[in-house]
Order: sequence, then structure tokens, then C-alpha cells
Amino acid sequence: MIKILIGDDHPVVRLGLRQILSEASDLHVGGEAGSAQEVVQAVKDQHFDVIVLDINLPGGNGVELIGQIRKLRPEARVLILTVYSESQYAVRSIKAGAAGFLNKESAPDKLTEAVRKIASGGRWVSPELAETLASVLAGEAEGPPHERLSDREFEILKLLASGKTVSQVAAELSLSVKTISTHRTRILKKMNMKTNAELTHYAIRHGLA
Repeated sequence: MIKILIGDDHPVVRLGLRQILSEASDLHVGGEAGSAQEVVQAVKDQHFDVIVLDINLPGGNGVELIGQIRKLRPEARVLILTVYSESQYAVRSIKAGAAGFLNKESAPDKLTEAVRKIASGGRWVSPELAETLASVLAGEAEGPPHERLSDREFEILKLLASGKTVSQVAAELSLSVKTISTHRTRILKKMNMKTNAELTHYAIRHGLA
């Protein structure tokens, strides 16, 4: 029996996922969590074979959360299930330790297939993502400029691209204005840009905002 933890901040979504997974006799939903803190606590309290996780949970950075789970339970397998496109989070999630990446628009049977595959030690990614990962790992491609950013820089990039000021970003992330300004400078340098407007245009083109 494969024991599963569902991490999603929408109760209706959790209910739907539970119903889909419960239809399979070899799958058992052993817990639910609606925030990053609840996921961490559940992982500390119980063993789960697979954690079906939304990348965007309240109270924590999704990619960092994958790392926390891997430290607490190295044997646990994480499947990212999200509305975000692969271009936004897939490569970053896999690098952080996720075993699979699936869009919520996928058919229900894909979810059960993905859970079974990663529970058995495999990985679940789309053919397009598999090709991208192979190229990145082989050093044949660096990927788009935003892939050069650290997880924190990527998070700040999205906030700046959404139109927020440095002060607003600092308040949202509970960091100092000076720290955000430093990150902004590094982001612009890595992206070879000079203004927030350029970041916004880039983010829109690549589906990051």
C-alpha cells in the first residue's frame, strides 16, 4: 500500500485529489496539509511514501519546502502537482529533489500513474521536460536566463515583475529593503537587464507573471 500526503491550500482540491487517489486499491491518502508548516509537521510526525505537493503553499517557498522534506525524510518521494507551467518551476523543482512534476490539468489517471511510478523509484516528467533535463544535465544547454537565478532571486524576480516595489517585496518576504535591493542588482546583472520594466516584459514572455 502506497501512503500519500496531499499538500494543497484549497480544501476542494484536496477533496478531489483524495477521491481520485482513493479509487485505486493500492493507494492510501494518509494525511492532508494546507500550508508549508502543516506539510513539514506531517512529514515529521508520519512516514509517507509519496507527497503530492502544490508548489505554491502559504507560509513557505515551494522549492525550499522540497529541500526540507528531503532532509527530514530522504526516502519520501515528492510529486509536484500545480497549475504553473513547466517553464516556471519544473527544472527548479527536480533539481531541488522532486521526483516528478505534473500539471493539474492532466487527466486523473495520470495522477495515479505518476504516484505509482515515483513510489517505485522512478520519475514522472513530460517528454518535453525530460528532453530539457537531459540537455541541462549533459551541459548542452544552460536554459533560459531565469534558470541561472537562485531560488530566492527567482522568487524576488516574480514579485518585482508583478509590479511591486522593493519596499513592498521586502515587507512581503520579511527582509530588509537593503537585502532586496542587493538581490535586485544581482538579478539584473544575471539577466543582463537594467530596469524592472525589462524584468516584467521578460516574465510575461516566459509565463512567469
